[in-house]
Amino acid sequence: MDFHHAPDGYRCPFCLLAQGLADDKGWSTPDHVVYRDDLVYAMIASHQSPVNAGNTLVIPTTHYENLYVLPADVGTRIHLVAQAVALAMKAAWSCDGVSTRQHNEPAGNQDVWHYHLHVTPRYSGDDFYATYLQRRFLMPTEQRAELAAQLRSQMPNLPRA
Repeated sequence: MDFHHAPDGYRCPFCLLAQGLADDKGWSTPDHVVYRDDLVYAMIASHQSPVNAGNTLVIPTTHYENLYVLPADVGTRIHLVAQAVALAMKAAWSCDGVSTRQHNEPAGNQDVWHYHLHVTPRYSGDDFYATYLQRRFLMPTEQRAELAAQLRSQMPNLPRA
């Protein structure tokens, strides 16, 4: 089966950031990175909810388009880092909970053709799933850099990959 949906000539913004470069649109920069090792990195997402600011993506450093082709060892590392990000969110922002979500293929609402796992701070009564798509916005880069610094300061030390 073919699980490939990226258009020909696709310039992957997550691969650029994995190399330490800003993406072509300038939406994400190295200042937005919260954590990095050989297998994965985590960064504050470009698009945020006004009620749930701090949505963080955990991304493999190697290009894998979706869940179907993600190696098990990389998936394991992604979830270890997601757990650390969730704990850092609890410490940094006193959120009431955390949601994780991940999208595959156009019908699954995937919009960047590189696997990534969202880790989102949640608050009681935030109505996140009912309102996210209507309320999400492109957060200014300076605000995302501030959120990244807050989260970085609370990240636990992880054993290296």
